[in-house]
Amino acid sequence: MKEVVIVDAVRSPIGKRGGGLSNSHSVDLLGTVQAALFTRTGMDPKEVGQVVGGCVGQVGMQTMNVTRTAWLTAGLPIEVAATTVDAQCGSSQQATNLAYALVASGTVDSAIGCGVELMSQVGFGATIPKEPNAGSPVNRNYFEHFEMTSQFEGSERIADHWEITRDDCDTFGKLSQDRAARAWSEDRFATQITPIEVPVTDEEGNPSGENVTVTRDEGLRETTMESLANLKPSGRENGVHTAGTSSQISDGAGAVLMMTAQKASDLGLKPLAKIVDSCLVGSDPEFMLTGPIFATEKILNDNGMKINDIDIVEINEAFASVVLAWEKETKPDMERVNPNGGAIALGHPLGGTGAILTTKAVHELHRTDTEHALVTMCCGGGLGTGTLLQRL
Repeated sequence: MKEVVIVDAVRSPIGKRGGGLSNSHSVDLLGTVQAALFTRTGMDPKEVGQVVGGCVGQVGMQTMNVTRTAWLTAGLPIEVAATTVDAQCGSSQQATNLAYALVASGTVDSAIGCGVELMSQVGFGATIPKEPNAGSPVNRNYFEHFEMTSQFEGSERIADHWEITRDDCDTFGKLSQDRAARAWSEDRFATQITPIEVPVTDEEGNPSGENVTVTRDEGLRETTMESLANLKPSGRENGVHTAGTSSQISDGAGAVLMMTAQKASDLGLKPLAKIVDSCLVGSDPEFMLTGPIFATEKILNDNGMKINDIDIVEINEAFASVVLAWEKETKPDMERVNPNGGAIALGHPLGGTGAILTTKAVHELHRTDTEHALVTMCCGGGLGTGTLLQRL
């Protein structure tokens, strides 16, 4: 296995539904982030072996291998091949892990892991159209083995099983918002965000010929325990989750440039971190969202580490109970977990989030001068992603 280093990692601002990025096109959004890697590093994009991207809603503007189309739309070299994968919410983390595997195995000496989701335009359910009827994702044979449930129900089952209350979730939701607000007030994201130009449209959606530039995450909002307590449950009628303790529907993209240590040296590039290990694990699809527990256990066990050896954790805040159940099982120092807020405050652009979390982790290691970071996500269908990073 070759040593794989991350030379740069970059993300777009995360736009709220109907917000600043909503008039963009997925290929422009992802292509801008891909191209930013080369503007920032000065590397010739022809040096890239392969690009692997993640996307969940592969329909409309996100079909036909959106990763490849984005690359070409950005004017990047046609010789560089690209693939788009779907591991549900963990798609771009799995894409990054697959890109890492390509480099570690010697298949290529440099690769990009990336991902995008423009949920303002490609919403939930878009991949299962009513017309034409293209069938259901599962059939009766699936039901012989598992109950088909939703992520909303899965989050409530997790809360039941780990005895997580509404107050627990509200407290965590406020913490996410508070940390994100602090991060922006202290300009902690300055090294990781690339501005995105978006066309201005009229009331009919026609381009006006002008652009606006989006530079800031849009999901932050004034939050108090009182305001959270007044929100109605979003899953079960008497459930513990609300819009204030669940991930936000968002638009965004991220990209991670990696290569062998020798390749970085040959190109005169200074690595930010190395990828120590990665994993994708299966978990109970009826609980749906417990994968990070098992991904964390595997990463730690495989590398002879304990949870307190990890300085920074980026775990996706799909729902508050996902993180709180993971906390009960792994017992981390929660000061090290999502120190700059997570998806509850910043948003969760499905196929883009894994690369975004990896970007956040790499830059936070350097900002805090710490050594190890873990990125982990829950995924629809019962999966958990894991990536272990070490600062260089």
